[in-house]
Formats: sequence, C-alpha cells, structure tokens
Amino acid sequence: MTESHATVLGIDGGGTNTRAVIARVHEGGTQVLARAQAGSIKRLRVGVETAEANLRALLRQVLDQSGAVQIHAASAGVASAYMPGVPEWITAALRDFGIERSEVVGDEVIALDAAFRGEPGILQIAGTGSNCIGRAPSGARETAGGYSSILGDQGSGYWIGLHAIRQALQAFDRGERTAILDCVGAAWGTRTFEELVSRGNEVPGPDFAALAPVINTLAEESDPVAVNILHQAAADLAEFILLVRHKLRARHGLLEEVPAAFTGSVLEKMPIVRNRLAELLTQSAPEMQFRQEAVVAVEGALWRAQRVAFS
Repeated sequence: MTESHATVLGIDGGGTNTRAVIARVHEGGTQVLARAQAGSIKRLRVGVETAEANLRALLRQVLDQSGAVQIHAASAGVASAYMPGVPEWITAALRDFGIERSEVVGDEVIALDAAFRGEPGILQIAGTGSNCIGRAPSGARETAGGYSSILGDQGSGYWIGLHAIRQALQAFDRGERTAILDCVGAAWGTRTFEELVSRGNEVPGPDFAALAPVINTLAEESDPVAVNILHQAAADLAEFILLVRHKLRARHGLLEEVPAAFTGSVLEKMPIVRNRLAELLTQSAPEMQFRQEAVVAVEGALWRAQRVAFS
C-alpha cells in the first residue's frame, strides 16, 4: 500500500443476502477487482452455523475472483452488528483470510456513507427489515426503528407480507374484496383457508418478506387491501425520517435542511411506496431533498474501508 493506493474489501450483510466487493482505490477513482454474493450472515435470521458458512464461502469466492490480492483493509456493514459476539466473530473470520485491519459496523452505517460520504443526511433503509439513521454536521448520529421483525421493522418487506395477510383476514371477515389470500395460498402451496392460517402460525414461521413482491403486484392491480398496506408502509417510513430529522434539530442544533436518501428493495422496487413517501415528505418538510435513486450500500463499505486503510 502507498499513501494514495490501497486494495480494500467492502461487505454489505443485509437480512436476505450478503455482497462483497474488492476494489483498488486511489486518487483517480475506484477499480473494482471482484464481486461476490452469498446468503445472509445475520445470525438472528439464519442461525450461527449457517451465518459462519455463508461468510466464509463469500470470502473465499471474492478473494479467488480477485486473484488472491493482498487486502489492506476491510469494512463490513452487517445487520445486527451490535449483537454480542458478532463483531468479534466477523473480525476473526477476516483475519483467517489474512485481513488484519478491519471494522464491523451496522449495515445502516455503510449505507449512510454510501449516500453522503461522511456528510450530514438521513437514510431510510427498507428491505427485509427497516431502519432509519441520520447524521448531524458534527458527525453525531440519530436513529429510529430497526427493532427486528417481532418488535418493529415497520414498512419493511417482512412487515408488508405479514400485515397484508392480517388485513386480508379482516377483510375476509367483513366480506370485502381482496385477492391477497388466494395469492398467498398459491405462494405457500396451501390448498385450503385452514391450511393457510395454520401455515402462517407455524414456528418457525414462513418467510413473510418473500410475499412483499406479491403484495406489490396486487397493489399495482388496484387491490384495495394491498394498496392500503403499501400506503401505510410509506407513512411509517416517512414517520421514521421525520423523527430522525426532529432529533437532529432538537439534540444537535441542526438548522438547515439535510437531504434524505434510501436503500432496500421495498423503496427501490415498489414505486407506490416510494412515490407516496416522497409526497408525505413534501407535505411535512417541503425543503427536504429526497433522492429518487437507491443507494448501493456496499459502496459505503468500500469508502469506509479506504479510511481504515489510511488511518
């Protein structure tokens, strides 16, 4: 490594899958050397053994693609990064692959830096789970949400799938029209109403987040319950952003409006949610700039890894 050149590894470990990129960074830009993808390394979602296997498979794959170059530093943004033992486990795995300088942070942190490169801003994450994080000019951060599928994650893919079924069951009781239960039954392979209810109550339960694209398709076809669910998801995400905005103003004296951005499949792939969120933000914070293109979180991991390399 020279004063202006380094080869770094960025890892984006979300709730559904994990991406890794190796790049050579220098004053003139970034040259990507390898990309790889594997399953989730979120222990709460897939278990300790599967997370370990997925991480090591990812590291082998991306290093092999790069030609086994020397990695000067790595940054891993991981869902549930602050759970006991997680940073230590990932750091140890990186060292086993010869990477001595590294950091482990939340996946929301690398996404925030992908959007704003250390500058002030607010980022809403809405994929399998949801979380909102904002940064003041001082560097101080404020958050809202991110309390897991059981305790929170409003507006996430998991929330959309679960609450669509809940509202569809209420509509069924009232005799109101919705195609949600038929479509969920087809996705789950259940043959009767009773089988669907039983499947939804199994422990461990089904992958509710996998139903989000189904609900989105129904909303685009004007299914009233599906539309209501996506509008509620947008309202919840707007509330998170506005809450973080309030915290930045109240606790850190922020006076100027900061931009907001997003990452995650819900906002990236569901225009109904994204457009409704933009409308709600315009109503409540008309001066706020809301970026319409999704943030690529792993780019933030590469940016942070470069800082680690030269620190």
